[in-house]
Amino acid sequence: MQRYKEFGLKLTPQRLSILAFLENNKSHPTAEDIYRHIAKKFPTMSLATVYKTLETLKARGRIKEITIDAEKRHFDPETGRHHHAICTGCKKIVDIFMDFDLSAADTDLRGFEITGSHVEFYGLCPDCRKTTTANKR
Repeated sequence: MQRYKEFGLKLTPQRLSILAFLENNKSHPTAEDIYRHIAKKFPTMSLATVYKTLETLKARGRIKEITIDAEKRHFDPETGRHHHAICTGCKKIVDIFMDFDLSAADTDLRGFEITGSHVEFYGLCPDCRKTTTANKR
């Protein structure tokens, strides 16, 4: 609990449960995923509580919002520089910790001052590749 005080949130049991769920979570959950998990312990908690907590954490730089799926917002507690690989089959998202040279000539940037970049790779994860291969037989 002490480590979360610096987040500047009122530390209710529900919020502590949300923070604990996010800690070291690599699944890039949606607010709905988090709600389904936390609601087992707190059945009277609302989805709005999850969204408010996520928005506050995002505003304070404690999580990143990933908008790779037009239908769902995913949240990533890994705030350091990294990229993502997304399975086109099951929609699984994994972190990619590599650097890429994304430099561009000033004329190509059309006056933009670049402050960040993010690379997304799309393909099939190992599980979906196995399923696809098995179905071809």
